[in-house]
Amino acid sequence: MNLPQKLRYRRYEDWTAEEIAAIKAKMQQSPWHCHYHVEASSGLLNDPNGFSYFNQQYHLFYQNWPFGAAHGLKQWVHLVSDDLVTFKETGIRVQPDHANDHEGAYSGSAQVIDERLFLFYTGNVRDEDWIRHPKQVGAWLDKEGQLTKLDSVLIEQPKSTTDHFRDPQIFSYNDHYYAIIGGQTLQKEGIIKLYRAVHNNVLKWEYVADLDFGSDGSPYMIECPNLVFIDQKPVLIFCPQGLAKTTLAYDNIYPNTYIIFEEFDPNTGRLSGSHGMQNLDFGFESYATQAFNSPDGRVLAVAWAGLPDLASPTDAYHYQGALTLVRELTLKEGRLCQEPVAALAKLNTNASSFADRKSTSNSYHLALTIPANQVSQLCFFASPEKSGLLLTVDTTSGFLTLDRSQAGIQYAQAYGSKRTCQIPQQHVTLNVYVDQSLIEIFVDQGQTVLTSRYYPESTKANGLYLISGLASGTFYEMRKQNGR
Repeated sequence: MNLPQKLRYRRYEDWTAEEIAAIKAKMQQSPWHCHYHVEASSGLLNDPNGFSYFNQQYHLFYQNWPFGAAHGLKQWVHLVSDDLVTFKETGIRVQPDHANDHEGAYSGSAQVIDERLFLFYTGNVRDEDWIRHPKQVGAWLDKEGQLTKLDSVLIEQPKSTTDHFRDPQIFSYNDHYYAIIGGQTLQKEGIIKLYRAVHNNVLKWEYVADLDFGSDGSPYMIECPNLVFIDQKPVLIFCPQGLAKTTLAYDNIYPNTYIIFEEFDPNTGRLSGSHGMQNLDFGFESYATQAFNSPDGRVLAVAWAGLPDLASPTDAYHYQGALTLVRELTLKEGRLCQEPVAALAKLNTNASSFADRKSTSNSYHLALTIPANQVSQLCFFASPEKSGLLLTVDTTSGFLTLDRSQAGIQYAQAYGSKRTCQIPQQHVTLNVYVDQSLIEIFVDQGQTVLTSRYYPESTKANGLYLISGLASGTFYEMRKQNGR
C-alpha cells in the first residue's frame, strides 16, 4: 500500500479511536483471513522477532504497523504459546516510544538471562534531515510481563557500514553470549558482523570480526541473520538481498537462504566446512526466518509468509502478512529439513481418504504419496471449472512446479507466476497445509518446502481435485486457532 511518509510515521497517540475502528472494520471484511496461522490483529505483519522459551512458555513477537498495509512506524506485538500451535496476544508491545527507537522498533531476538527475557533489537532513529541512525538497543521482560527498556545504546552503527545495519541475533555458544548483525558496507556489499558480550554482560558488547561465511560479495545487503547449532553443526540462515543468481537460483524479489557448516570459530568469526548455499524455501512468499536453539534440544523456526517491497491483494482491506507454521529443523544427509512441530497434529480432525472434493473449506491438511513414474497434478482453491492453484509433481523427471497463473487474483507478476524445484525421481510424500489464502507444502519430511500465498477470486473456489496422475493419502479438516 503506497501511503505518504507523513501518514506512515504519524505518532500512535495521534490516531483517533474512530480511525482505528474503521481500519479494523475494513480488515474484517476480507475473505482471506487465515484460520490457524498468525495474522496481525491490525495492519501489517512482517518479521517474526524474539522467538524464545521463557517462564514455561514459548514467546514470539511480530513486527507490526497497526494502521494499514504499509511499512511505517513499527512496533513489536507479543504472543505466547504452550504448544507452538495456538498463540495468544498478551497486550505487551515494544512501541517506538523511546529516544533510541523513535522511528520504529525494528527486528531483533531474545535470550533468557537471570530469569528475565532480554530483547535485543534495532532502534530506528531519524534526524531532522530524515537520515537514519540505526541503534542496537535492549529491553527486559520479566515474569510478570513488565517491559523495561534500556536507556543506553548497546551497539552503535560502525563507521564501516551504511545505515543498513540491523536485526541483531543473540545466541549462547560455549557458555558465552554472542550476537550477529546484518548490514551493508560502504562499498554496498552485504555483511554480517559478529559481537561478543564483554565478561558475559549483555549490556556491554565488543566487536569480534566480520563473519567469514564464504560470501561471493554479490548481495548489497544482508538482513535477518541467524546462527543455530544442529547436531553440533553451525547453520547460518539469512536473507542476502541482491544475491547473484549465478550463485544461487531463485525467483523471488529477495531470497531466504541457509548454509550448513562443520565448525564455528567465535574468536575469528570464521565458519568453515561449507556445504554450499541453499534456498530455505522454494515458494512465492517466505522471508526473515527466525530460529533458535530451544532448551528442550530442538531447533525451532518461523518465518514471515511474505516479502518486502511487494503489494498484496489484502492491502485493499488495510492489512497484510502472516507467519508460517512453526517448524522443527533437523539435518539429514547434508540437507536442512523443516517439518511442522508435532503438536500441529492436534488440529487434524474428520480424517478421510483423499478424493476430489467439490465443496470443502480452504482449511485442511493433506497427507499424500505420489508414486514413482508419475506426473500427478493437483488443483487447490479450485473453482467449479477446476481452475486454481496447480501443483505438478513429476516423479519421472524429478521436478515439482507450483503455478498460480491460471486463477486467483494476480499480483507480483514481475517475479513470475511459477515456482519449480527438484525432487527425487522416486515416490515422494507431501504434507500440504492449506489455510484460506496460504499454502505450505512439505516434501519428503521437509527436505523441500514451498510457502505461498494465493487469493481466490470467489468463495466458490474451494475445491480440491486430482487433475491427472496418481495420488493417495488422507484429508484432514483443520480446527480454527489464534482467534479465527
